[in-house]
This record gives sequence, C-alpha cells and structure tokens, in this order.
Amino acid sequence: MAKPLLLPILAVLLLTYAVCALSLHPCPPCGTTTVPYPLSTAANCGDQSYKIRCVAGKLLFDSSNNTYPITSISPSIQRLTIAPSPLLPNACVAADLPSNGLQLNPTGPFNVSSGNTILYLNCTQSITESHLNCTQASLCHTYVNATGGACRNAPCCELHSGGTIRRIRMRLSGCRAYTSFVDLDPSLPVNKWSQPAVALRWALPPEPTCVVQADCGSGSTCGPDRSSDGGIKVNRCFCNSGLRWDPVAGLCSQGPFP
Repeated sequence: MAKPLLLPILAVLLLTYAVCALSLHPCPPCGTTTVPYPLSTAANCGDQSYKIRCVAGKLLFDSSNNTYPITSISPSIQRLTIAPSPLLPNACVAADLPSNGLQLNPTGPFNVSSGNTILYLNCTQSITESHLNCTQASLCHTYVNATGGACRNAPCCELHSGGTIRRIRMRLSGCRAYTSFVDLDPSLPVNKWSQPAVALRWALPPEPTCVVQADCGSGSTCGPDRSSDGGIKVNRCFCNSGLRWDPVAGLCSQGPFP
C-alpha cells in the first residue's frame, strides 16, 4: 500500500533537483534540429559567445572567414559536426582555399575536436616532408585511390586531430584541398566510410552574464565575476547556496553533472 506514495515523492525530488539559473533559455529548434544550450541562434536565447545561425530551417556555423553547414550536434560531449568545404569542379582545390581553409576564432569557445581524421590533398613536396603522415601507407592514398578524380595523382597527407587545433589550413604553397572523417574506422573500405565531416568541440560555458537581478532565475544571484581578466567588469548569475552550476544543461543543480 506504500507504493503509491513513491510517485509524489519522486515528483518533489525532480522539482527540487534543478532550478533555472537565468532568463535566457535554450533556443527553439531550427527546422527539425534541436538547438541545445549554450548554442545560440538569437539574442534572446542560449549564450551569445556560442553563436550559430538558423537559415531556412538549416543550422550554419560561421568560422572566422567562412560559413559551413552544421550536420549534427551532440550536447552530451559538447560536439557539433560541420560539412567540410567542397572541391571546385574538376579540380583538387577546396572552395575555401582563397580564405586559407577552416579558421576558427583563436579566442572563441570552439576548437577542432579529437576524433577527426583529416586528409590533406594536393600538397606540395615541402608539406610531404613535414610532421604529417604523407607516406604511401597514409589513409589519404587509400581515399584518393578509391575515389579517383582530380586528387588522385597529387601528393597527400593525413593528420589525426588532438582537440587543440583551431584551423585546417589551406594555401597554395602547402595543401590546396582537404576532407575529414569523424571517428573513422580505417579497417572499413572507403565506400563504407561515413560522410565527410569536421567535428568541433565547444568549451563548457561559464555562468551567464547579467546586468540586473532580473536577468537571472530564482536559483541564482547577479554578482561580479572576480575571475574576469582584462580589467573588464563582468557580472554573472552565480548559483545560490546549495546549488551548483551545470554547464551542460545551463542551470543551477543539486544533482551530479559532468
């Protein structure tokens, strides 16, 4: 007879598990794609340091010099994937070569995530003598031999990203094209590889900024961020006593979180 009491008890626990820390909520879906916190498609949602764009129901990522379609978002591991720049017709040249390839904001929250197998294509001889894997055993040769096209007879190299780089550099004196595969299983034949993509990881966000207490929710208080650098005064919504900031969900929580 005591079992029915479990439901109201669980309901109370869930209600007290987490409380809203701020007035800016996660953004609405873009088409059919959920936009998780801290990603932001508008000034009234998400964290403004994590801006992406929603255009005609499609999500776009703006780098320092280009725009790339977002193909997936995995909020639990703070990762999104973008489609790499396509090749120009009948040429082994990336469309973003004139702007030096993918360049991320060096002070922004995004970097090129680990798990990318980046294949540099149409490279000069000087690049083949660099730290990249440009040997005949490199996966780039496996790829160009299987796919053919304009890149087949040009030197190429391979790099496994480690999560600390902020660019995939293209230049005439280096490599003129690239592609990338996320979590690639090299034992698979090329026709079984996933679609080309570049995985980007975002840094966990700090507490949201505020100007007045109304910018924060009931579980937090607007106060000065004493750790802010550059001498610029920044106020943030700091969680009240007994609560902790959950950067994945974007709220103050009483429970465990990453």
